[in-house]
Amino acid sequence: MPTVLIVGGTRGLGAQLVKQYASSDRNRVFATSRHTAPFKGNPEFPDNVFWIPNIDVADEEAGFKIASRLSSDTCIDICIISAGYFGSETFDEPSFDKELQMYKTSAIGPVFLVHHLVKAGMFRKRGVGPNPKIILVSSEAGSIALRHGPNGGGNFGHHASKAALNMVGKLLSEDLKEKGIAVGLVHPGFMRTDMTKGVGYDKFWESGGAVYPQVAATSLIEFIETFDLDKTGQFWAPRGAADIGTAEAVLGSKDLPGPLQLPW
Repeated sequence: MPTVLIVGGTRGLGAQLVKQYASSDRNRVFATSRHTAPFKGNPEFPDNVFWIPNIDVADEEAGFKIASRLSSDTCIDICIISAGYFGSETFDEPSFDKELQMYKTSAIGPVFLVHHLVKAGMFRKRGVGPNPKIILVSSEAGSIALRHGPNGGGNFGHHASKAALNMVGKLLSEDLKEKGIAVGLVHPGFMRTDMTKGVGYDKFWESGGAVYPQVAATSLIEFIETFDLDKTGQFWAPRGAADIGTAEAVLGSKDLPGPLQLPW
């Protein structure tokens, strides 16, 4: 029975990952919430999810708190860090506090979370089974190569914190390779969520090919099934280039199917 841990499981992509993984009796699902956990009988989530409340990925002790809530013999087969924060800003109105929160959430917190879980022995290969997998939910926004003039600048913390997350994932993949732990970076898709709506990106939902989180979750789960040490430390778009605004200018086409490896 594969054990799946989803960090940031109450909203958007994370919530859909929880629902889809928990829909199969072959999976054992743990999920974190930033505040209180969904109550038993909540129609939004299956009752077979083990919730770990009061986990903020930007907290240095988040991984320690998760490990302390799990039994010492727990083996995590798949860990997906989906928690995120997007604070909109411009060159004329940058925000120090928003940028700091984005860096802590995207690029600093995951290092400490993974560190604590690995040191607690939560990732152990099960005999001849697949290697443990850590999936860091990034974004094409973190690709320096995909930034293109007509799309303009701004949103420094969003783009730069995702670029930093990509570097974090690459470095973690080197540290964890000898332990048999595969680390992947993914752009799950431009999604129709409260996060993108909250920063005004909903005006690009139709023209930008935005997908619903449940669709992105299905694509991501299918990709994770194929992900292993041969792809560790790489940056992938499970759904391809259709929703990447600069794909035609930088990659030559928007009609590149997934899974598609993205440039840094």
